[in-house]
Amino acid sequence: MLKLLSSTSRQIQTHLANPCLRVTTESQPSSFLKSLSSLTGLTQRNHKNLSFYQRAFFCSGSSSGDGGDGGGFVEVEVRSGASDTEAEVGAADYSNSSAIVPTNPRPEDYLTVLALPLPHRPLFPGFYMPIYVKDPKLLAALQESRKRQAPYCGAFLLKDEPDTDPSVVTGSESEKNIGDLKGKDLYNRLHEVGTLAQITTIQGDQVILIGHRRLRITEMASEDPLTVKVDHLKDKPYNKDDDVIKATSFEVISTLRDVLKTSSLWRDHVQTYTQHVGDFNFPRLADFGAAISGASKLQCQEVLEELDVHKRLKLTLELVKKEIEISKIQESIAKAIEEKISGEQRRYLLNEQLKAIKKELGLEADDKTALSAKFRERLEPNKDKIPVHVLQVIEEELTKLQLLEASSSEFNVTRNYLDWLTALPWGSYSDENFDVLRAQKILDEDHYGLTDVKERILEFIAVGKLRGISQGKIICLSGPPGVGKTSIGRSIARSLNRKFFQFSVGGLSDVAEIKGHRRTYIGAMPGKMVQCLKNVGTANPLVLIDEIDKLGRGHAGDPASALLELLDPEQNANFLDHYLDVPIDLSKVLFVCTANVVDMIPNPLLDRMEVIAIAGYITDEKVHIARDYLEKATREACGIKPEQVEVTDAALLALIENYCREAGVRNLQKHIEKIYRKIALQLVRQGAIIESAVPVAELNEAKVECVETSTESVFSSNKQINETPEEAEIVHTGQTLEEAEIVQMNPQPDDLQSSTDQPTDSKDTAETEKIEESEVTKAIEKVLIDTSNLVDFVGKPVFHAERIYDQTPIGVVMGLAWTAMGGSTLYIETTQVEQGDGKGALNLTGQLGEVMKESAQIAHTVARAILLEKEPDNLFFANTKLHLHVPAGATPKDGPSAGCTMITSLLSLAMKKPVRKDLAMTGEVTLTGKILPIGGVKEKTLAARRSDVKTIIFPSANRRDFDELLPNVKEGLDVHFVDDYSQIFELAFGYEENENK
Repeated sequence: MLKLLSSTSRQIQTHLANPCLRVTTESQPSSFLKSLSSLTGLTQRNHKNLSFYQRAFFCSGSSSGDGGDGGGFVEVEVRSGASDTEAEVGAADYSNSSAIVPTNPRPEDYLTVLALPLPHRPLFPGFYMPIYVKDPKLLAALQESRKRQAPYCGAFLLKDEPDTDPSVVTGSESEKNIGDLKGKDLYNRLHEVGTLAQITTIQGDQVILIGHRRLRITEMASEDPLTVKVDHLKDKPYNKDDDVIKATSFEVISTLRDVLKTSSLWRDHVQTYTQHVGDFNFPRLADFGAAISGASKLQCQEVLEELDVHKRLKLTLELVKKEIEISKIQESIAKAIEEKISGEQRRYLLNEQLKAIKKELGLEADDKTALSAKFRERLEPNKDKIPVHVLQVIEEELTKLQLLEASSSEFNVTRNYLDWLTALPWGSYSDENFDVLRAQKILDEDHYGLTDVKERILEFIAVGKLRGISQGKIICLSGPPGVGKTSIGRSIARSLNRKFFQFSVGGLSDVAEIKGHRRTYIGAMPGKMVQCLKNVGTANPLVLIDEIDKLGRGHAGDPASALLELLDPEQNANFLDHYLDVPIDLSKVLFVCTANVVDMIPNPLLDRMEVIAIAGYITDEKVHIARDYLEKATREACGIKPEQVEVTDAALLALIENYCREAGVRNLQKHIEKIYRKIALQLVRQGAIIESAVPVAELNEAKVECVETSTESVFSSNKQINETPEEAEIVHTGQTLEEAEIVQMNPQPDDLQSSTDQPTDSKDTAETEKIEESEVTKAIEKVLIDTSNLVDFVGKPVFHAERIYDQTPIGVVMGLAWTAMGGSTLYIETTQVEQGDGKGALNLTGQLGEVMKESAQIAHTVARAILLEKEPDNLFFANTKLHLHVPAGATPKDGPSAGCTMITSLLSLAMKKPVRKDLAMTGEVTLTGKILPIGGVKEKTLAARRSDVKTIIFPSANRRDFDELLPNVKEGLDVHFVDDYSQIFELAFGYEENENK
């Protein structure tokens, strides 16, 4: 950046950003200056090349501090080449390229100067600096000064704004603020010490300054433009032969040399001055080092203000030392980046060379040819099975691929499209299993119960066997969580010998997940079904669509409507994916959907599926599942052996009844895992205690042998050698039998052999180790889980008896309800609030839904009619305010099936007669007393069994649903099917007459 000031304005303009040191040739360089001149090894330019240079003369300042004359000149060689036009640009200032700038009167005669603010760095004596003057008055004053042959001004560094961090760069904000400063404000923002600068050139608003000597502001002379009175500063006297000053200067030069080795930027700076170092005395050296350093403006200002030469040299030395550290960091960064770039370039170059060599030798074709060959190779095995329209599309795309440039975006789109088209298993089917017995065995191995599902799958296999081919179906498994809907999908796939693919549509709100994206979109992909076919590699997999009742709906469309085409047997033979844009045959795919509540599935979609309800498991089924599946898998997962744990049937039954009443077995699995984790911890703790007892036994054995016996007496005779280890220990240690057994668990044959130098029998050692292992195993007691300690493993019971009353009181009747978790019993309670003429009313509580509230009003009307028929004189309902409540108020309840239960509860209170013991009922009632069918027969039957109900009342329309239940579900139940409430009245309240008869 540091260049000599050229005599022409053109050459000055090319170096505006670079301060330049003025040098003279009057004095001879000293020894340390010769050292500085050797920094770059440059010498004076050869005089033979003078034809390439012009001569320019500049004023030599007198800032050296030795009182030298300020009127000298220095001859500087300047590169030629400026045209006449460029030379005439500064004709007002210079007549030709060898212009002479007069300096009379002398610089020290100027005691009042114009003040120029410097925003970034101070100007050092002997250097030039270009600045931009935005103030027109100040610029006019500077031009006027040059015309009056007084081209001098004061350059002062501008202070930072108050409350600002000088290390933070503010950009152009500071430049604007400088232009706004005027008069007193500008005076207060200037540093006290500055530089007397010669105005060499003014071009527009650009002024070139050359520093001469240090100044100190004394007072303000005028405000607009700012003029100040100054004192000229001289360096403090110093001894040129002082060893400390010499040493410091040589260290500065040495440091500069070190910087030059690492920084090419500094090397360029110094090369400019190595041929003109005639006046490089100690003060000038200090200014030189500070001026070309990258220090902050405050650090440079500190050097400028220092008049003690030795201290100034030390400050400069600190700055150039910092430059060394910065240069080292710069070098390390540059080296790391260069290594990285060179490594990547070398790898790229070698790869390109390798490709070129292979291509020349015919070992490898270009990218497009290789891609086309790869796609055609994929098509060969099943080319006869691929539909004609698909082959036509593939051929068109392959032709298109050859015409596209590899760097174009369309090339990547076409390549990805061909990749998907050729990767699909067109016409490739897996060999299905038509063996019904084998499929039955596989299904029974994986799941207990679920007879309906298993029968449906066996029917599917049987039809396929008779037809010789199999067709796809859409089956929907509905039921509470944890009953095995998802897991049975894998078993069905294994029994049919089909590939299995699962994806969940719960919360899905984007149609593109089903139908794919258009290829015009960036990052477009096919839908889930196309991805499925590519992953499984066959065209007849079993696809499990999970949580189909939880489909979402968003701005991107309705996925439920998109599934209509996928799950329609009449349409999915020509399923069209938006990405592939060619029909795909999905008619051989077996779709299995899962849902918790069928009512949440849209009717058009539900109409396309065959629904198989999985109600849940009864207690006996849960016990078998826990024994045969859950307990075995959990035991293996925990690393526990069967002989280490025993869970009694009573404990398992209590776990199911009191902790896991849900319809599914997921919660039961969690509790069994919890039990076995605690058992594992207990076994590990017992083993640790026994292992810690082994070293104690060894220590006792060693002590007894040392005190009471000697090793020589142990093997003194053959008789003693042939004795068993137990006998030997008892005889020679004098221990009791119990102590001997403890010691014998941990014998030390190695110690005995080393002490006696006689070998021991290897058989005895092996037998001893076996005995030791067996003793340790026996010491760890077998963990027994029964009803007495079940609470210690799983905590307090979560569920209590669903039966609140052994004998239901007056006004209370047990009903049966269906929930998403299975069936449950539900009590309807009615009580009298107040009685009086015309006060008949009904209040409802229990967080009832709208349908259930309407059922309660119907029940109240029907009960009044029945009571009027049975007891005409009873005006209970007309004169009594009633309160009907359904317990578990925190649980929302809704549905019409509690109608008959509410009527019975109201009549029980009106007639003051309790209903029959162990009775539960369910059914919707009309205003005429007819009983309508209800849903959830199996769930409600299971709930009745859990509550020890003996008699159940169902609508007659549900007789077939009940008959289809397994015998173990119906066992021990007295079930009555009714059409009219009069039959329920006889069953509920006519039990006394029947008993008397």
